[in-house]
This record gives sequence, C-alpha cells and structure tokens, in this order.
Amino acid sequence: MTIDLRSDTVTKPSKEMLGAMMRAEVGDDVFREDATVNKLEKMVAEMFGKETALFFPSGTMANQTAIKLQTQPGDQIICDKYAHIYNYESGGVAFNSGVSCNLIDGQRGMFTANQVEKAINPDAYYYSKTSLVEVENTTNKGGGACWDFNEILKLRRVCDKNNLSFHLDGARLWNALVAKNETTEQYGKVFDTISVCFSKGLGCPVGSVLVGDNTIMQEAIRIRKIFGGNMRQVGYLAAAALYALDHNIERLSEDHRKAKEIESVLNKLSVVKQVQPVDTNIVVFELNPDVNEQQFTEKLRANNILIIGMGGGKLRMVTHLDYTDAMHEKLIRFMKTF
Repeated sequence: MTIDLRSDTVTKPSKEMLGAMMRAEVGDDVFREDATVNKLEKMVAEMFGKETALFFPSGTMANQTAIKLQTQPGDQIICDKYAHIYNYESGGVAFNSGVSCNLIDGQRGMFTANQVEKAINPDAYYYSKTSLVEVENTTNKGGGACWDFNEILKLRRVCDKNNLSFHLDGARLWNALVAKNETTEQYGKVFDTISVCFSKGLGCPVGSVLVGDNTIMQEAIRIRKIFGGNMRQVGYLAAAALYALDHNIERLSEDHRKAKEIESVLNKLSVVKQVQPVDTNIVVFELNPDVNEQQFTEKLRANNILIIGMGGGKLRMVTHLDYTDAMHEKLIRFMKTF
C-alpha cells in the first residue's frame, strides 16, 4: 500500500468517472462543436453568475490568460508573496504578459484591503501602472487557508475605487466553499475573473475553467490559442469535470477531516517544530532545526509514505479522494510511533 500525499493531483479517475468520459458526446472544440465542453462551460458560467466560461488544459494557463486579458505590458499586479502565479507558474506573468508583481507580505497567503491600498502605485508616468489585484483561495503555500469573505468584499471596494481588475485563482476554491459553507454565486458577484480547477480535489485527470463577463472574456479563446491551449475532441475531459461537479464536491469534507487528524498527530511529535493551522486538505509543517529533512522524508518513503518539500524547511501533506480510510489509519498509526 503506497500512501501518496504529495498532492491532490495524484488521483486517478474512478470507474464511474471513466464511464462518464467514455459516454461523452464529442466534436471539434476549435470549431466550438464539442457538445460536452459547451455544456460544461455553460454550467460553470451559470454557477458563478457569469456570462462566459472557457475550458483550459491547466489552471496555470487559465490564470495566465486572465492576467493577459486584464493587463498591458509594463503594468503591475498586486498579489501575495505566496501567490501561485508568482511562485509556481514559471515566471509566466513576465514572459506572457510583460507585467511585474508587487508582493504583499500577508499571512498564510492572505492580505488585507488596507495593504492593497498602500501597494497601489502613484499615478505618475515613471511608476508601473497598477491594474490587477489577484488572490488565491485556498492558499497553496499558506497551507490550504481560506480567505475571510468579508475581507474579499473590502478588496472589491478598493478595486472599484481605484479602477483595478480583480482575479481569483480558485484552483482549490471547491475546498473553501465546503469548509466555509459559501457559494459560487457569492464569488461570481465579487471577482471579474475566476479560474477553477478540476484535477485537484475533484479527482479529474486534467482541466480548469476560466469564467468572466463577455467584455473581459471576448479575447480569451484567442489568448488560449496563442498559449497553445486550443484542443479538439476534449469533451472526454469535460465529461470528467461534469461528473466531478455532480459527485465529488460534498465529499471534500472527508479530506478536510483527515487533514485535521494528521495535524493533531503532527502537533504531538517531538521532531515537529510547527504545524500551520489546517482549514482544508493541506497540512504544512516544519521540523525542528536538529532534524534532517531528507532523512525524515526518506524514512517515510521507506514505509511507502510519500510527501513533498516546499522549500524553506516546510513539508506538505495533501489529502484527496484516493487517500482511503485504510491508508489514513496506517498513516496515523505510523506517525504516532515515529
């Protein structure tokens, strides 16, 4: 039994999801003739109360498209120092859009409206033009933390006051919605663009969707083409996302419960210095300075337990739908005797 907690992207489609994929009605999506993709895009747009949605092969491409649509070369984005678009998208903000990031020193990947106001550049020609505010919910590097929606509303007011666009990297938004008992409609009313991922907590093999209103999204399909993301009979993948929306959202609470139980065990280990508070399915922790990180992870690997390092002395475990009850019981037993 291999227990793979490196990410919630390691899941494989269930038999039921594979069945839905094989039954999909498909066509050439470059000609916009794939009925299953069209159905998914319409459904997700309606879920968020937006006019348009577009299917992407990755969350990174969806985020990069949103940035390209709402900035000009030389502009500046405000985001947290932990932001996925800054840390884990290969410098795409600079390469694809020619923009820079003004990084906020937030808490666990989250910041305040007051911090954003202070980060907006003056309206002078020798400053980069601040044009976009980006947030990530849940925060990956922040340990799956969920934003306070009231603070998001304050951020919206700052954006309106300063004529700034507002983008949500919602790769794990489904986890936040379940943990906080919030709705897609709430978020759709606040953000100009939202990307959501299906290949993380929802167990799909691939796929993300970007939503927004027609004015913003009118060039999205062209940008996707430029980035090499237009696909053909992609309805097989869209069918997996449709299945996930119907079957795999509510069960995310199981992943959250298991992550909390892992947090509890880690907090009792003498080798662990600190565990970030667990809100959803990500457990981020640090070892004591006298503990060798490589030896720690190798000992886990020798017992068929896989985790990942995030740099800076941080380690991560992520629960997911392929992490079974039997795996969880084995992990808890092992960690208690570590």
